[in-house]
Amino acid sequence: MPELPEVETTARMLNERIKGLTILDVWTDYDSLFHKGKGNIKDKNYFPKFKAELVGKKIKGVKRRAKNVLINVSGNKTILTHMKMTGHFLYGKYEYKNKKWSPTEDGLLKDPFNRFVHLVFTLSNNKHLVLSDMRKFAKVLVFDTNKIDQIDDTKNLGPEPLSKDFTIKVFQERLATKPKGKIKTVLMDQEVIAGIGNIYSDEALWASKINPLKLVKDINKKELDTLYRNVINILKQSISVGGDSMSDYRNPIGEKGKYQNSHKVYRRTGEKCSLRNCKGIIKKIKVGGRSAHYCDCHQKLN
Repeated sequence: MPELPEVETTARMLNERIKGLTILDVWTDYDSLFHKGKGNIKDKNYFPKFKAELVGKKIKGVKRRAKNVLINVSGNKTILTHMKMTGHFLYGKYEYKNKKWSPTEDGLLKDPFNRFVHLVFTLSNNKHLVLSDMRKFAKVLVFDTNKIDQIDDTKNLGPEPLSKDFTIKVFQERLATKPKGKIKTVLMDQEVIAGIGNIYSDEALWASKINPLKLVKDINKKELDTLYRNVINILKQSISVGGDSMSDYRNPIGEKGKYQNSHKVYRRTGEKCSLRNCKGIIKKIKVGGRSAHYCDCHQKLN
């Protein structure tokens, strides 16, 4: 699932490319009885309203909130997209042929991971913004921009870890809301801190020498200070290389991110720990139903 760095990369790149353009048309083949009445485009009764709200509107800008891409358009409307497991936005020239959308030019957009197009915005510069989503888990809806703090998808989100207001004090206070929680689980709780998922929680805990099973209340101040710095630094490092493409993620021009080349622990099960002078082996366990990777030596549970 795209996490903060991947979503931030997407939002920044889209803002550079589509800001100021007008939406001329919207197409989708999402259609799910499971989502009937749930207020997103997978409900075939919702999509006509979605389209009507957006056609003819000018794109004012693109930004990120937690793991959501927010596209602000004229008329006090915002498109919210949570890309879920395999979704990612792509931008370029497409054509609809043989009941599918395909890029018209050779290049990275033709990467096989980019072929699962289920949502298309036709733009005023004769290009398209499309959502490729192999597993069709992505969530897309439109809401009144001034109600961002009232909709279910955003109203309970925690603070942004890269915000200038996200101090060590705020970090400690947020974690302290779940004192008996396992630190891996609490870091990924979007109501505690926004945007962190499996990859970056694993990497930050490894760098901080903290076991993913350790309870928040048992982490001392020095460890918290170290974890705070590592969370921020690792997120920034990943953004600087375009995010992580260990799985499906591609940026809007079809490129892979490069953070997977920097993994110290995530998906390195059975490998020797790369920490200097550490003789540990990377292990994989389940924590709160999610996978966690850690070193069995320098991340021991004390």
